[in-house]
Amino acid sequence: MTAESAVALPILVMFAMALVWGLLVIAAQIQCVDAARTGARAAARQDPAGEVVAVTREAAPAGAEVTFSRAGDRVRVVVVAKPALLGGLPFEVREQAVALAEEVAVS
Repeated sequence: MTAESAVALPILVMFAMALVWGLLVIAAQIQCVDAARTGARAAARQDPAGEVVAVTREAAPAGAEVTFSRAGDRVRVVVVAKPALLGGLPFEVREQAVALAEEVAVS
């Protein structure tokens, strides 16, 4: 019984760690999706670029890179982040959102 426990316990611990890492990746993915959408909405409203990046970073995971661009009537916000506690692994989560720019009414 002891020999079986000595073999099975490390496998169970590794399995539990893999589950936790998977949940962290999923949480970071959801945060990146929300941040990219928030930034795209702000950019579509013709908010200044600095404000778009600030709003996006606020919703993104800590340390995320935010890229904002306009091409014609479309705005694109890209959020790239490394999931928490996975800094040693070469793994990133990347999401982007694209929106049509709204016309600004001048009066």
